Amino acid sequence: MLKRFFLLCSGVDKDLIAGCSNGEQNKYAGIGATVFFTAFMAFLAGSYALFTVFDNYYIATAFGLVWGLLIFNLDRFIVSTLKKRDSFLDEFIQASPRIALALIIAIVISKPLEIKIFEKEINTVILKEKNDMALANKTQVANLYKSDVDQNQAAMDSVKQSITTKEKEVAALYQAYITEAEGTAGTKKMGKGPIYKEKRAAYDRAAVELDSLKKVSAATLSEREARAKSLQADVDKKVSETQPVIDGFDGLMARINALGKLPFLPSFFIMLLFLAIETAPVIAKLLSPKGEYDFKLEDQEMALKTVLEQNRYQSSLQQQTDAAIYDRVYADLREDQALYDYKRKGARELLQLQADGFVAQQKKVLK
Repeated sequence: MLKRFFLLCSGVDKDLIAGCSNGEQNKYAGIGATVFFTAFMAFLAGSYALFTVFDNYYIATAFGLVWGLLIFNLDRFIVSTLKKRDSFLDEFIQASPRIALALIIAIVISKPLEIKIFEKEINTVILKEKNDMALANKTQVANLYKSDVDQNQAAMDSVKQSITTKEKEVAALYQAYITEAEGTAGTKKMGKGPIYKEKRAAYDRAAVELDSLKKVSAATLSEREARAKSLQADVDKKVSETQPVIDGFDGLMARINALGKLPFLPSFFIMLLFLAIETAPVIAKLLSPKGEYDFKLEDQEMALKTVLEQNRYQSSLQQQTDAAIYDRVYADLREDQALYDYKRKGARELLQLQADGFVAQQKKVLK
């Protein structure tokens, strides 16, 4: 039963192969098995490729089945129509379009399985890319709010600078009236004289102004700090909104690009393996010797070709004979006086009707 199934896969004529030897049947059963397993590998590759896109077993399986059947039908058609010839070069030229197509198909069906084989390495590359994208995304979002953040920070720095300046002024005034009292600076007279009182009054005024400035600046700083927290919250919200896009960056195209960043040779050898698998049906047919089935098929085609050529020759003779007969018939009719008189009468009646019609038309125009 399995042998009959593989013979069906090879596309041979079941009536012709049934009359061949067991060895000949086994040869074509092997070719059919190659066709079947090539289609099965295409089914697996196509299913996995669609699973990485849709993440759905049913859709992936359905597409893989269609893809496998497509490859199966294509290989079976090529193998069944690839006729054994006396020259290997002629056979190779006949199979060259299929080999070129096999190269394309091998690349297509090998990529999904390469992605599965190197899944861990690809995940590492994708993780690094996601981290880079996350950092770049944070930088980009921060740049969107940079103007507002810088403006708010500049306002806070200005308020803090004014407080610092005032504090330095108060500290200087404090130092001035203390040293005046100690007699180490200013008039260098110890005691609390008029100059001391002036400096102390200046310090007291500056201290009051500093306290007032701090009270006013505290409200401003509180407002600016709240604004800074709000801007940071906006940045964090924007980053969190865009993060799912980065987290979802692991589709088929991303994995193919990540695969391209891995060493070339392992991927290349896997592609060569699938190229060998995909071209196996054609190669098996090319390398197989011309056998009993091929001779029987050639004999059957030759018999059909002979019948067709005979029919074509007989049709040509019949056409030539009919043409000669009709030439003689019309030559005889050309000399028939009765037929001439009959056609002459009809032509005269037609001319009279045309003349009458022309006259009637002209009368209508003149009226």
